Amino acid sequence: MGIIPKIIINLKKKNILWLYLFLFATLVDMAFILEHKIELRFFSKPLILVGLIGYFHQITRPISSTLLAKSVLGALIFSLLGDILLLWDELFIYGIGAFFLAQACYIIGFKVAQKPTESILNVNFIKTFFFNLPIYFLAAFVFYMINPNLGALKIPVIVYIIVIVSMLTMARERYGRCNPASFWQVFIGASLFFISDGIIALNKFYQPIPDASVMIMGTYAIAQLMIVMGVRSYIIQPAVK
Repeated sequence: MGIIPKIIINLKKKNILWLYLFLFATLVDMAFILEHKIELRFFSKPLILVGLIGYFHQITRPISSTLLAKSVLGALIFSLLGDILLLWDELFIYGIGAFFLAQACYIIGFKVAQKPTESILNVNFIKTFFFNLPIYFLAAFVFYMINPNLGALKIPVIVYIIVIVSMLTMARERYGRCNPASFWQVFIGASLFFISDGIIALNKFYQPIPDASVMIMGTYAIAQLMIVMGVRSYIIQPAVK
């Protein structure tokens, strides 16, 4: 039996329970936010990524030794670590570091989960730049708004902006190099991740945003789920039609 049939069989098992844990933890965490029971989020917030990590680990067991499985699993684990660290304001810089590593792992995963370019000489860098220009513009706009209040965090934030922009542009560059379902799921997930981090930055360093925590967790949870599902779609059908 080949790798793909094994994965499909795995997907039909009880791995859906991990997704139920993800959904339950997400809803409970957002309820705690709305009820201002912040101390209870120490239990609910980590379970969000635990559910996705369990699900992804189970569906990729037949290919667990591949760079794709290792990089995406690494991204999820570092994201879990970042979620935990960000529960304490004084550990914000360490949370940024954890998510920096998560984004780096996603960049590797997105690069692997696509049809490789034949040669770097065939890449139209001007066309690529203009396709990515809206992303650069939004990142620059957020930085412009938060820059006056960054203080000692200026360099770490700049570095993090560079890596998350790279993650999103790598997701965009998968267009036409993987099946459409995988591209759109990953790209939407990466875009929501970018939006979630943008809200965090504006809320923390520019001015408080009403219901920011709900928007942050809502976009973040959907982002992680969409990325996992996009990688799953690629595993099942890697070829471009």
